[in-house]
Amino acid sequence: MAKGNEIIVGLDVGTTKICTVVGEVKPDGSVDIIGVGRAASKGLRKGIVVNIESTVESIKSAVEHAERMAGVEIRSVNVGIAGGHIKGFNSRGVIAVKGGEISQADIDRVVEAAKAVAIPLDREMLHVITNEFIVDGQDGVMDPRGMAGVRLEAEVHIVTGAVAAVQNLVKCCEKADLEVADIVLEPLASAEASLDQDEKDLGIGIVDIGGGTTDIALFHQGSICHTSVIAIGGNQFTTDLAVGLRVTMPEAERIKVEHATTLMSNIKENEMIRLKSALNSSTSSKRVKEVPKTYLLDIIQPRTEELLNLVRREIEESVCGKMITAGIVFTGGATQLDGMLELAEDILDIPVRRAVPTGVGGLVDTVSDPRHATGVGLVLYGVKKEFANFDMRSLSEDGLFFGILNRMRSWVEGLFKF
Repeated sequence: MAKGNEIIVGLDVGTTKICTVVGEVKPDGSVDIIGVGRAASKGLRKGIVVNIESTVESIKSAVEHAERMAGVEIRSVNVGIAGGHIKGFNSRGVIAVKGGEISQADIDRVVEAAKAVAIPLDREMLHVITNEFIVDGQDGVMDPRGMAGVRLEAEVHIVTGAVAAVQNLVKCCEKADLEVADIVLEPLASAEASLDQDEKDLGIGIVDIGGGTTDIALFHQGSICHTSVIAIGGNQFTTDLAVGLRVTMPEAERIKVEHATTLMSNIKENEMIRLKSALNSSTSSKRVKEVPKTYLLDIIQPRTEELLNLVRREIEESVCGKMITAGIVFTGGATQLDGMLELAEDILDIPVRRAVPTGVGGLVDTVSDPRHATGVGLVLYGVKKEFANFDMRSLSEDGLFFGILNRMRSWVEGLFKF
């Protein structure tokens, strides 16, 4: 990566939209967003591929738009995954330390021990995230290498997904002539772009309200401690409006974006909205009609309250729910619904805010939107992994010379500081 600017691409494959974000990594490690492409998603339902050909065409369209904007050819992507099939749980592994001093080999062994859990054959592990290590009963250890001890434990969070759902997503990318560099849980990606380390240390949650599902990830002491998925998303709001107002889905989506609200205080007295009915009236050929805006409130508010109460229950029932003191960060297109944050703060009874992707340069104005948090996060996740691999290569036998050279360079630089 130090030889030139590298391109890292995030592909957010959602129920309602597919978003491609292209990041350029500079030699100093900073990231500039140089391209963004969006396309309507037509082959997914609640985050799961139900039509491969339609999904492939949507992916190709989003990638082509990003390629034209960035002026690069996209070959490899970090793909976001979500859906009701995602499950997360915590696990613990224990080993005896050989030699009295903890080495990298001991860390690898204890993580493998924590991973040794029985999962159904139709599921596979997507992430194994180390939360903390425990050395001879002392918890809160983040890096035990070099420490003295005889017993080493590891607390990990394991995220699994349905094998078929993962394979179909990979197959769609391959049919679109893309190599999948990594598959990343979307709330984890959104957290990379929206949360800082201090918030993760204090205790914070991220709630991603997508088109088909709502994904939840909770963090405490710098690591993830809980993940879950609720099978309600922005599409449910649109469907409720279409049925309640008797309009088409495209018209319901327009009404939701332009007029829908969750608070009575945001509606003016006798305020009316114009909409196109799905069918012509029997007494008139005109399809345009007016309805009180309070009708929208009667439809949207109960569904929003239902979703937020489900979110609250998930947080309260999690192992770290009482430790989420920094608040909740909302991301996803549905979070832009008027009054959503105010209602969420009342129901959850903790501070809330809307996510805005940070930590990048370039097309900042283009991606400063909750809808792009996952795409930007996928880029940052890829950068973080690339630098981690680069550091590991420098410590390996193949990279021993480069590791020694870097240490010598730091020694020489230190001499010139005196």
